[in-house]
Amino acid sequence: MINITKVLVATDFSDASESALLYGREFARTFGAALHVLHVTENAVVWTGADSAGVDLVRMQADIEEGARNALNRTVTAEDRAQLKAVTAVLSDTSPAFAIASYARREGVDIILMGTHGKGMVQHLLMGSVAEKVVRIAPCPVLTVHHPEHEFILPDALETVGAVKR
Repeated sequence: MINITKVLVATDFSDASESALLYGREFARTFGAALHVLHVTENAVVWTGADSAGVDLVRMQADIEEGARNALNRTVTAEDRAQLKAVTAVLSDTSPAFAIASYARREGVDIILMGTHGKGMVQHLLMGSVAEKVVRIAPCPVLTVHHPEHEFILPDALETVGAVKR
């Protein structure tokens, strides 16, 4: 039997990530697992150049990470924390995919859920896909979710049949 005790949702706060979080919550509820929600910020040094002389990169990075923590705290509800033992984490890395896989390995995560954006072929060839990279390097299964996602709601006809049988 599959034993899922830790579910990781990697988020970039997009609609696709919100869909993945819905699935992550449902997985955590179904298996009685703890929910981990992770956001990986870019390292500020990577996107600064010669023009950044005199810029406090440490402060800039701290501000970026604080913004991400605030966004996570708005995304993960008090109910998530109480019922699903939700944990939030912010990491900074030049490779979000490697940061996600490392976190999953370190925390003993059983499944990773993440949204996909459905980029066009040219953009995908030039930039690749974080989700695709995570699938290749993750220490556990990865479920990718498109937006809009399949809903966990029974169609009205099935709900009616279920109510009549009760």
